[in-house]
Amino acid sequence: MKKNFAVKMVIIFFIIGILLIIGLSVAGIYAVNELETIVSGQENIAMQETIQEQLSQGKKIIIIVLATYTIISIIIGIIVAKSLVFPVKKLIQSAEKMTSGEKSKTTETRKNGEVGDIESAIDLMTNELREKLNDVNRQKKQIETILLHMTDGIIAFDMDGKIIHINPAARDLLVLTDNEDTFDKIFDKLDIDINIEKIIYLENWTSSEQRKHVGEKYINILFAPFQDENDRPAGVVALIQDITEHVKLDNMRKEFVADVSHELKTPITSIMGYADTLLEGEYDEDTRTKFLNVISSEAKRMARLVTDLLTLSRYDNKKVTSEITSFDLGELVKKCLEKLKFEIEKKEHQIECFVTASVPPVIADKYGIERVILNILSNAIKYTSNHGVIKVYVGFVYNDAYIKVIDNGIGIPEEDLERIFDRFYRVDKARSREFGGTGLGLSIAKEILDQNKGSISIKSEVGKGTEVVIRIPTKNKK
Repeated sequence: MKKNFAVKMVIIFFIIGILLIIGLSVAGIYAVNELETIVSGQENIAMQETIQEQLSQGKKIIIIVLATYTIISIIIGIIVAKSLVFPVKKLIQSAEKMTSGEKSKTTETRKNGEVGDIESAIDLMTNELREKLNDVNRQKKQIETILLHMTDGIIAFDMDGKIIHINPAARDLLVLTDNEDTFDKIFDKLDIDINIEKIIYLENWTSSEQRKHVGEKYINILFAPFQDENDRPAGVVALIQDITEHVKLDNMRKEFVADVSHELKTPITSIMGYADTLLEGEYDEDTRTKFLNVISSEAKRMARLVTDLLTLSRYDNKKVTSEITSFDLGELVKKCLEKLKFEIEKKEHQIECFVTASVPPVIADKYGIERVILNILSNAIKYTSNHGVIKVYVGFVYNDAYIKVIDNGIGIPEEDLERIFDRFYRVDKARSREFGGTGLGLSIAKEILDQNKGSISIKSEVGKGTEVVIRIPTKNKK
């Protein structure tokens, strides 16, 4: 069996040392013998004794020198083994540990003397390091891809406030230019009194949040420090979130609460006022009847408002039980016009209804669709002056049946069309209340159509009239 590299190095070193020692010993003995021969030829006995004594001392010195050299050689060998051989052996062992997948194979080959040198160890380590670097690069690319396609903005700063990384979303949300490339420049622009030292070293600033209005957007900025591998502060990360929709929804909620309070307060005030007036004194029958009619009217208005709010709540919470059936849309429209016959005759409107014979049955919640049709037709009747013309078309296009209601009423301003389906939104609030509207009819209509996978659209021009188109599927939409 072959020796490993470490053993070979030690053996070679000591063989060279022994050869040197033997060579010096032979040379020294040969020199001493020559001197003894010379001395033995001398006739002077005193000189012979002196030289013999010196030779004896020389032999002792040679022996001491050889012993000292031997000890020094051993010490040097140990030092060389520790400084050269042992590190090499440790390097090879480290390579074996790093390549744990082939550990058994490596151990066996080393026993056979096939892998036992520095080159093999370095090759093993190089392969392992290459695999680890590939893994790191792969993870880096994955993180970069995620950051690139995030809708939230990310900016990483070092301790000097310079940008380490920034994704496109952050640039778009903060509307940054190329010159705005440091922490101070970016957040001074947003008028945020903050710096890196506050975030890292002040506990109350850690994970601090800031909400700002940038252009037409509302953004939320979250600051958080990060550390290096030695747990020392290395910089700050800023997370930028677009919360525009959240702010709009919050404002709508506040507006909704205010509108509900106002809508309820008005009839309650009327009811309380007329009721207190009746209680305070004696009034004739006509006055009492008039007051009671007002109280009844306001109470009914409150009841309609509460009913509409409950309906919207049920649709919002998906608690409405819909009975999906197949029915004739043309027949349903005619039925709704019959229900509104009294209002139509009262305002002497001219109603024109056209139904295409090829309209297939629609598949939807018949009760909900009837409510939508009644709401649209009621609005057309309310906001069209006496002797007006209202045209109703029922037809079919692609897979949808449609109802088109066209009137020549007062119309809706263009700037109000975008908000016409908002809850409690009225074009003319005073006139809407005069007609007894709650401001929730179109909102409910849109909710019902959304539930039935239908749609509603409105076109209008002030003074010329309004066109409302309702689409309802005739086949189940998945």
